[in-house]
Formats: sequence, structure tokens, C-alpha cells
Amino acid sequence: MKQGVDYPGVAVCYFCHDGKGNFVLSKRGKNSRDEHGSWDPGGGGVEFGDTLLETLNREIKEEYSAEILKYEFLGYREVFREQSGQKTHWLVFDFKVLVDRTEVKNGEPHKLDAVEWFNLDTLPSPLHSQFPNFIKLYKDKI
Repeated sequence: MKQGVDYPGVAVCYFCHDGKGNFVLSKRGKNSRDEHGSWDPGGGGVEFGDTLLETLNREIKEEYSAEILKYEFLGYREVFREQSGQKTHWLVFDFKVLVDRTEVKNGEPHKLDAVEWFNLDTLPSPLHSQFPNFIKLYKDKI
């Protein structure tokens, strides 16, 4: 059975920032699960027995090689999509996370083509399909 396909998956999404209005995004490579070439804030599935915070710490360390300095829970989304003809269903817990900019680097070059800093006025294109809704939902908190 496959998480998100055969039953609702649970994931975290994190929007990492430096405290100065800059946010780090990753460009999804050919070995990413989907939406290759799109830019997204980062995220990952919750593994059985892990808490949301454990998942948040693990995923940020894996993708961005950084430690969490501070985090804020923004809310959750129920995401229904279709990927390659397959319907998916995810419960996504969203966080805004402060990290040390000097620590951030591409920790998964086999999955991510780039890891770069932007502000809300200079977001790259194309964005991951779920990212515009994320920004709309949390524009007053980010």
C-alpha cells in the first residue's frame, strides 16, 4: 500500500527563512517524486512513529543541511491532486521555520537541482502547483 494513494498521506511543508524577508526554495530534479523543474519550499512525508517535529527536523536537515532555530505552525491543508493519472490525498502540516542562512546548502543534489534564496517579490518560475495556494493561505503570517 502506498501513502497518499491507497490511504491519506501525512506530510510536513516548511517555508524556511532567514528572519530578513528571504526564503529558501528548492528546484525539484528528475529524481524528485513529481513536478520536476518546479520550485517549492520543501517538505516530506511523516514516517510511522515519528512526530511532526521530528519529521520537520529530519527533512530540513536532509534537504537544506540546516538546523531549526525557531518554528511557527501556520496551519494544515488537505491536498487532493492527480499525478500521472493517479489520484492522491495528503494532510499537510505547514510551518514557517527560521534557519541560519550560512548553514543552508543543497543536501540532496540527487533530488534537487538547486537551492536558492528569494523574497516574495522575486519568486522563481515555475512554482510547484501547491505553492501559490500556500502563499495565499498564509500571506499574513509569512
